Amino acid sequence: MTRPPYRSPFHYVLCLLVFVASLAASPAVAKTVVDFNPNLNFSGYKTFSFLGGVKNLVMLQLDPDVVDDRIHHIVNRELGKKGLREVAPNQHPDLVIRYWVNPSQQVNVATMGEWAPYSPYIAAYWAPIYNDVSATRTKENTLIIDLIDAKSKDLAWRIYLIRKIANSDKDWKKTDDELTRGFEDFPPSDVDKEAKKKERAAHSAQSQ
Repeated sequence: MTRPPYRSPFHYVLCLLVFVASLAASPAVAKTVVDFNPNLNFSGYKTFSFLGGVKNLVMLQLDPDVVDDRIHHIVNRELGKKGLREVAPNQHPDLVIRYWVNPSQQVNVATMGEWAPYSPYIAAYWAPIYNDVSATRTKENTLIIDLIDAKSKDLAWRIYLIRKIANSDKDWKKTDDELTRGFEDFPPSDVDKEAKKKERAAHSAQSQ
């Protein structure tokens, strides 16, 4: 039987250091999280209107005009794939689309933005996922896109994209790819709705 070549303890320590260094050098992986109201009939949504970004929050670190154009393009394309049609705000859309950026530094978003006539949707029913996302991000932005029921003024569906977001074309190519994958979960399936109901029930039980 051929014996394996001798390896000194120094050899194994060196291999471990190289492995750890490679992990440290690896780029951070973006995280996409979807939240929604499982009690809604999403098939009733046929039209939408794009409202743009929440002032102040978007302007903290990004060029608002560049962001507005790019997010508008992504939303229009992805909702178009689902059969929804964009209309003007005065044409009574079923959904209104708004986005905002939760910056890497801690700020009170409820006081930073201009929210009227819609709220930030970060309390009560929507608090568990928002708080979880806010707690897990480090030195990264969170781009949040809200799909709001225009009649009830309640949030219907939301996507969080947690990653470094700058104005470079490279960052936006990755952002586009990640949001495209996230919108694959819109509208939520019946299975997704049942899972969300159980998730919400568990959060409610923990808070009591």
